[in-house]
Amino acid sequence: MDDSGSKPENIDQREPQFEQQVQRLYQLTVYARWLVVGLLWLTIAPFALWSMRSEFALWLDYFTWTALRYSFAYNRFATFGLVLCIGMTISALVWQIRHSLGKLPTAERQRLEKQVLQIRRKGKNHPLWKWVCSR
Repeated sequence: MDDSGSKPENIDQREPQFEQQVQRLYQLTVYARWLVVGLLWLTIAPFALWSMRSEFALWLDYFTWTALRYSFAYNRFATFGLVLCIGMTISALVWQIRHSLGKLPTAERQRLEKQVLQIRRKGKNHPLWKWVCSR
């Protein structure tokens, strides 16, 4: 397939095997998103929480919104780490809920189909070949 968007004549996108490969690639995308979220929570979040441990002690004694605000304002790296972890988690949740409640959006479906065609064209040299096409 070239970049002009035309599909090769020898691949019928309605064949059941192609549909299964698109579904496998979609599942890999879901797993990859959650893997990234998990890695963020296992690597960045502990450092961010550890650097804010003195603020947690203050919050236990005197929890106010002002104490919370100043804790985040004066611990910018920790705040950035926590916001990154929480933001990626919410993003993955919203993305997965949106796809599980309805069909895949057309643009997303076309992107997956194009990727499957690229994987098929490259063959066993593509890193995703054994997960998408070899079953």
